[in-house]
Formats: sequence, structure tokens, C-alpha cells
Amino acid sequence: MDETIEWLRGRPYYEGQVHHHEVVPGRDASFADVDLDSRLGSTLRDRGIERLYSHQAAAIDAVRGGRNVVLATETASGKSLAYTVPAFERALDHTGCTLYIAPQVALINDQTDTLQNLARGLGFGSRVTVDQYTGRQSKTEKRQVRDRQPTVLLTTPDMLHYGILPHSHRLWDWFFERLETVVVDEVHEYRGVFGSQVSLVLRRLNRVCERFEADPEYVCCSATIGNPVEHAATVTGRPAASFAAVTEDRSATGPTHWLLWNPPEYADGGGWGSGRRKSSHTETKRLFVDLVSRGFQTVVFTSSRQTAERYATDSATELRRRGERDAAESVTAYQAALTSDRRETVEQGLSTGEIRGVWSTNALELGVDIGGLDAVLLDGYPGTRMAAHQQAGRAGRGTDPSLVVMVGGEDQLDQYFMANPDEFFEGEAERAISNPENQTLMPGHVLSAARETWLKPDDDRHFGPTFPELVGDLTESGELDRRETDAGIRWLYDGDGSPQHEMNLRTIDDRQVQLRDRANGETIAKLPFGDALRDAHPGAIYHHQGQSYEVTDLDLDHRIADLSRTRAEYYTQVLHDKTITVESDLEERPMPGREDSTLRFADVTMRKQITGYERRDIASGEPVGQFSLDLPETTLETKALYFTVPGPVEMEMRARDGDFDGGIHAAEHAMISMMPVELLCDRRDIGGLSTPLHPHTEKSTIFIYDGYPGGVGLTDRAYRDVSSLVGTTRKMVASCPCADGCPACVQSPHCGNANDPLDKELALVLLDALEGEN
Repeated sequence: MDETIEWLRGRPYYEGQVHHHEVVPGRDASFADVDLDSRLGSTLRDRGIERLYSHQAAAIDAVRGGRNVVLATETASGKSLAYTVPAFERALDHTGCTLYIAPQVALINDQTDTLQNLARGLGFGSRVTVDQYTGRQSKTEKRQVRDRQPTVLLTTPDMLHYGILPHSHRLWDWFFERLETVVVDEVHEYRGVFGSQVSLVLRRLNRVCERFEADPEYVCCSATIGNPVEHAATVTGRPAASFAAVTEDRSATGPTHWLLWNPPEYADGGGWGSGRRKSSHTETKRLFVDLVSRGFQTVVFTSSRQTAERYATDSATELRRRGERDAAESVTAYQAALTSDRRETVEQGLSTGEIRGVWSTNALELGVDIGGLDAVLLDGYPGTRMAAHQQAGRAGRGTDPSLVVMVGGEDQLDQYFMANPDEFFEGEAERAISNPENQTLMPGHVLSAARETWLKPDDDRHFGPTFPELVGDLTESGELDRRETDAGIRWLYDGDGSPQHEMNLRTIDDRQVQLRDRANGETIAKLPFGDALRDAHPGAIYHHQGQSYEVTDLDLDHRIADLSRTRAEYYTQVLHDKTITVESDLEERPMPGREDSTLRFADVTMRKQITGYERRDIASGEPVGQFSLDLPETTLETKALYFTVPGPVEMEMRARDGDFDGGIHAAEHAMISMMPVELLCDRRDIGGLSTPLHPHTEKSTIFIYDGYPGGVGLTDRAYRDVSSLVGTTRKMVASCPCADGCPACVQSPHCGNANDPLDKELALVLLDALEGEN
């Protein structure tokens, strides 16, 4: 691998981009003896599994002992055997059932194939039968699954919510009566809105199990996160003390060579300032084409579907230009919007080696079996260290050396880790956050629970302390029917239809806008309503499967956007006005170390009005035009932390030669950008506002809010650990070499004011003051 890295350093485009080379050493496997049913042991041996790793054995022993388990180890560490062995044992012994839940159908398909193959090896009459139950099956196929009564059932949270729990007493009684194991795979994916929704679905599952006198163990599989037990307990609704944590990976790996590759800066002058860097996409494409040409099977992980499609096409074009047509034909894109058949073709091609290179979104990050790759390229920091290591884990064939290159973008997180590699390799894993007590989500799930089986006063065990008040409100509105019975008070669902079908687990706002190609009338994509206002407004440039489009019309009444193909050499970014009203202060305390600044956690309402958009040159990022828009105002009722600028610090900032408003604006941007260092979130999950005088505080104030109705726990956690956030932010801003502020420190690609005004120097004055006395 050293030879390949030296070869990359010798390429014509190399200008010292390798900022850090880290070799993560391989390790030998550690095994443990596990007593297995003879048929199961023989079947595993037939598939090359002679012994189990120590971490697999520890998890199996804990499940056998009646514990819930969270297994948080690296990609390709064999987590699936930790639940497969107990599931098959219970089916072999007494037809005990297992429910397997995964966030994506692609993972369901992969696991179904693996488990069915293993079950066939047990021979006739084993009682182990495996089926999947997903929204992609016909009514006939679903009925046939129920008729077969499998002992291992694989499904998504969505199908559990829509298709299983509502029919638990009529169609699934046989299953719940025998349910002994619930597997929650990729539990780290259940965070934010999706995680909060799934947490409530699993609380409903727990209630149904109680009704059937079932008490299954949970087996949660996760990537490496900072709070595996806490998060598994939050998602499943089980006590944290009931979980055994298995976090030490004892599987064998080869050495991994990590390169932190930072694209060169543009030269000063001509409108370019220090901190502006050449495109990470372009740098990644050069590396990708070179590695594929050299015979390395390579996957690029990038941030968006549009980028994956565009650069897969560009990479194939470059390979053809070099005369490598066979290699060009083996390059493709992979993302969630592809048909299931196409995704399976790509997965199989990677596994067999037929496909040599892929540009992918994080859709391939999940545990779908694609074999081992020679190299993984990260086109920009993926947003969390967990995701970076999860994606990097796709590289590696057995104990052979593998290569991972993380190509830095020009924003804050990328450049922070390029400048501080020890923080990337040695920093604590981020914490996953979900909020099952979200008051926007709770009513729908309580109504769904009442339709599944009557509610009782002690259901506050599942739904938290606000449950009595919520049930009272739903009874008063006529959606629940309160009854006095011999067994006590009960509530029944008294509405029309199915409350389950009125909710989409993956979003709070179900409204979607169709994007329609005017050339042929076909719908090329769908966007949530809020995303459409941002990305599909008239004049917006939208990329899809290698084609650029311009939005020519947005009809919000019919929720259709018309797009025309274009070769525009610019991209677009919206401008907006924003206000925040504090509805209720929930908690407050002095800013740590600053008695002259108050830190609060509150219910707030954010109002946003998109006022226009900018066109920016693709090559330079410089604005080339600004246009107005007339779009509806949106409101968001959510949670926020906010704090006032200390009086003496404000006086100092205003006394300096600078822009006070720009200083607090820059500090707000920087703090938002660094929240993902400690929490599993995207910067789009968080918003902010800085104002020199807010009517609620009558002082200069900075707000940071959850980007989802009701909040998903992000700002709550940040409120409780604000000292760490301030310290990391100050370190990031202070270490950036630019003079006046750049994308690597205080500029934001999502700023609705086009990053104006910003004052990096005054932001540092504020951050120094907030951290200095902690």
C-alpha cells in the first residue's frame, strides 16, 4: 500500500494534498467456545464458520441469560451471528419467534437471503423458517407469509407501524404469542425525527407484547457510538440497566492506511481569499479514476444523490478518454432513489468484482453484503466520525492492507479535522439522540396504540409523564372514548380510519412536491414541502442522474414543480428572513463561568420567509446575480437554547474596529457547524439566529434551535454540555489561518443572508470570553 500512496503523490495533480497519513494496525482474531445445537454448528461449519469471535460469544451468552444486548462494533465484524444463533436456537427448540427490524429494504433483502440460506442448511423439519414482510410485497405475498407462520420475520419499522401492529390481534396473534427476540439492526440510524418515531413504534410494540404475555429480549446492533446503552434504551423503551453492552471488536482485520487529503487553496487575489479550496468532488474524481485504472475496486461515498450521479458519469467519461472502456463500463452510481432491481445489480456486481467503481450516497454504508473493497474514498467529511469509520469499514479484504482517503471539503468540520487529525482518530465517538417525548409526534402514536389495544392509566410507563394530560386532550377532542370497566379506566380509539396511515415515520410533514421533467412529463423525484421551497423554487438549479435542470414553475396548490434541462454554469442558494419568538422558558442557568450571561432552554416558534436566491458560479463560488421570490412563510415550533452576550463583552466588541452584528452572526454559524462533533446530526438538523436586540431578553442574543417540530433532543443535549461546544468552536475558529472568515470557520452554505455580515475577529472575542472563565 505504501507503493500506491507514493504513486498518488507522484501524480501530475499532486500539490502536497496529503496532510496526514495514519496507519490503523490490523489485529488477530480472538475466539471463544460456544455450545451450539449440532445441526446449527454443522451448518455454520459448512459455510466456513468454524468458531465464533469473542464478541459474538459474549452477546449470545447475554441473550441466552435473558439480557437485552447492544452490540456496537465495526462494519463487517459479524454482528449478525449474535442474533442469528439465539433466534435459530429458540425456533429449533420450541418454535420461538424472532422479529428482525432494519431501516432499509435493501438490508432486509440481504439478511433474508443470508438467513434463508442458513435455515435451509438445517434440513427438513428444523422449525426455522425465514420470511420478510415489507411494503414492496403484494397483498397475496403478504397473506402467504402470514399463512406460513415463519419463526424469523424481517421487516422495516414502517411495516411494523402500518401493517403488523394494527392487526396484531386478528392476523398476528400466533406470532406475538411466541415472540422471544426482537432484533433492532443499525440502531444508530434511529435518531432525529426517524429515531423519535421508531422509539414510539417500539413502545407500542412493547404494549402489544404485554397483552400477549410476551417479554422478548432486544438485540440492538450498532456502529460505534458514544452512548450505545443509553441510545438502545431510548429507542426500545427498555431500562438502560437491562442492557449488556458488547463494544470490543475481536474479529480479524488487515492494516488500514488513512490519508487525510486536503484540496489546495485558491491563490489570493482576484476575489479569492485564504480558506477557499478547490472542489472536493474534483479531487475525489481524480483519485477515483486513478485507483480504478490501477485495478483497485473503489467506492466513493458522497453527500448527495445528484453528486453521485454526476461524478459517476464524469468518471466514466474520463476513463473512456484514457482509452479504458472496460473500466468505464464498470463504473456506476448507487443511491436510494434507484429501483430495487438496479440496487441489487450494483450490490452483486461489487460482490463478484464485475463492478470496479461506484459513487454512492450513504445508502451503501449500511450492512449490505458487498464483499471487501480495495479502497474507499470519502468525498468530504461525512458529518460524523461514526459515519466516516462506518464507510471506511467497507475497505478491506480479509487481512490484506486497505486504503481510505478522506478528501476535505472547505467547510468547518472538514477543515477542523484536517487541521486536528488526532481529534478525528482519537476523539470520543458521537452520541446518538432521539426524543420519544416529542409532543408533536406523541398524539398520533397514542391514538395508534389505542387502536391496537386499549389504553390504561399505567401506560405512562411507555409514553412518559405527559401521557395523562395528552389522553385527557384526546378524549376531550372526541378521538378517544373513556370507559369505566371492572378492571379500571380504559380508553379506546374513537376516530375514523387508521391513525397509523396518517403518519409517515421518516418525516413530520407528509406533504411532497413532484419534480416533473417538462420534456417528457415524467416525475424525476419528490421532495418534502419544506425542501421544495428551498431546492425547487422558480429559477433553482437541480441535478438528477447526471442531468442539470432549471425549475421553471412551482405550483404549490397542486404540489408540482416543472423543470427544464439546462447547461447552466452556476448553482443557486436561497436567501431568507427569520424571526424567533420565545413561547416558554423551560430551564435557565448562568452561562458556565459567566454570571453576566444567561443560558436558557425554551419552547420557541421560528418563522422563515424565503425572499429570493443567488446564482453562484460553479467554478469560483462567487455570486453572479440575485433574484427575488414570492413564497409562503413557514413556521416551526421547536426547542432552542439561547444565551445573551455578556454586557462587558458587548462593550468591548463594539469598541473595536469591526461589525458587532457580524461578530455574533459569525459565532452563531461556528457553533452550529461544530455541534456534529459530539452529536450524531447534520448541520441541516440545526438552525440559528443572532440578533443585537431580542424583545424577549432586551439584549444581544444568540439562538440555536432544533430543525424539527417539537425538537428531537439536539439542543437539549447541547444546553447541558454548552461548555464543550463553546470550547470546540473557539478552537476551530482560532486555528483557521484565514484573515477575515471563510467557509472553513464562520461562513455557512445554508445562510439565508448570504453570509453578510460576518466578523471573524469579533466572533473570537466573544468565544474567548465565553470559554476563558470555564
